[in-house]
Amino acid sequence: MNTPMWIAGQARTADTWAPVHDPYTGREVGRVPVATKAQIVEAIELMTRGGPSKLTRNQRSVILRRVAELIRADADTLARLDSSESGLCLKDTRHEIARSIDVLNVAADATTFDDSSVYPGAIGACGKNRRIFTQREPLGLAAALTPFNHPLNQVVHKIAPAIAAGTPMIVKPSEKTPLTALRLAEICYEAGLPPEMLSVVTGNPGEIAEVFTTHPAVALINFTGSPAVGKRLVQMAGYRKMVVELGGNDPLIVMEDADVEKAAEIAVGGAYGNSGQRCTAVKRILVQRGIADAFVAALARRTQALVCGNPMDERTDIGTVIDEAAAIAIERRVEAALAAGATLVTGQPRQGALFHPTVLDHVPADCELVAEETFGPVAPVIRFDDIDQAIALSNGTRYGLSSGVCTDRLDWVTRFVTELKVGSLNVWEAPGYRSEASPFGGVKDSGLGCKEGVAEAIKLYSTIKTFSLPWPNP
Repeated sequence: MNTPMWIAGQARTADTWAPVHDPYTGREVGRVPVATKAQIVEAIELMTRGGPSKLTRNQRSVILRRVAELIRADADTLARLDSSESGLCLKDTRHEIARSIDVLNVAADATTFDDSSVYPGAIGACGKNRRIFTQREPLGLAAALTPFNHPLNQVVHKIAPAIAAGTPMIVKPSEKTPLTALRLAEICYEAGLPPEMLSVVTGNPGEIAEVFTTHPAVALINFTGSPAVGKRLVQMAGYRKMVVELGGNDPLIVMEDADVEKAAEIAVGGAYGNSGQRCTAVKRILVQRGIADAFVAALARRTQALVCGNPMDERTDIGTVIDEAAAIAIERRVEAALAAGATLVTGQPRQGALFHPTVLDHVPADCELVAEETFGPVAPVIRFDDIDQAIALSNGTRYGLSSGVCTDRLDWVTRFVTELKVGSLNVWEAPGYRSEASPFGGVKDSGLGCKEGVAEAIKLYSTIKTFSLPWPNP
């Protein structure tokens, strides 16, 4: 199936096509055009030719809700398309669709909010009888680059707040999972989104990034992906707004007062959901030594009950990782951890891109498996003695995205909230928990501190204009 890209609502092809493969079967499931630099420039120019968006707040809200309705009506087909190019099981892709619908509806609600402010002018020795007002105005054009791990929701998280803000957006989805994004563009046009508000281009990531970071019409670049690529984009982008959501090495910290069964249930969902391919997945499980044996037993029992296999089988709990190369890299890190002294509790040999959920105990804190972000269904357990050591282990990484804590002690919770160097923290929940409205983003090598989530993203996709009027001092 040859799928065209969308340039300002127009279906376009190119002389060169790139195949898209099913990670489980290896078969080709589609082909997408490799856009030329001229086509990318054309998309930008078509989107900026007409000036600022004329859509009213009500029109934006209606369009966003209509997109959500169309996605809901086409949910099964979209889930299967998503699974076919990502290798994620249908349980995961259906959950992704549900989240995407939530994002769109939250964005639709947000169009009705007006965060304009009013300030008195008659204050201070130099004050005047004036009143100062603020209002938000959309950017001329935003560009987004999205990763492979959520082919639908990652794109929705970029475009929904942009539409709510009235800012047009050009998107480059991952070259590994572009088909779902292209179908989303079609749905947006069907819902009434003006063509100049959205383009989705496919092709060589380096060439597309070069155009995005050098074209003067691009006011903001929003990137989700690896720290190495994100830092390079920041260097290339120069004087323009940048939002980079990068990697994570998120811990789940299980203290000695925790219910081990409840904590193990959180660990399983956090470590293995989406085949472990989430920036907020549980990448390290820090367990206080006194309950570690009981916790590991509970974790192993739940892990062994999971079904790993064909993503299209309704019974499957865990599909593949994105490709065989990724599975081999995870396998190599697991083997290195075992060689360094870790113990294999449960796991099975890799089968192509299929990496079975794996539990390791007594993992050294400095081995690559846990010192770096491992993007796959692995649950490495690191034992610790006290809260001071838990905090030191949690902070002992270049990442700072999110964390989860299992304890009922308020004094410990207070210390974790105060001392963990992360963008978010969840008590009795996995690190990945968030609402679609709440702020989200990391520090250190997880990001520059800019927050996404619908409400914060709308602020990113707009600027504040301040104006004043003569006004009597009441």
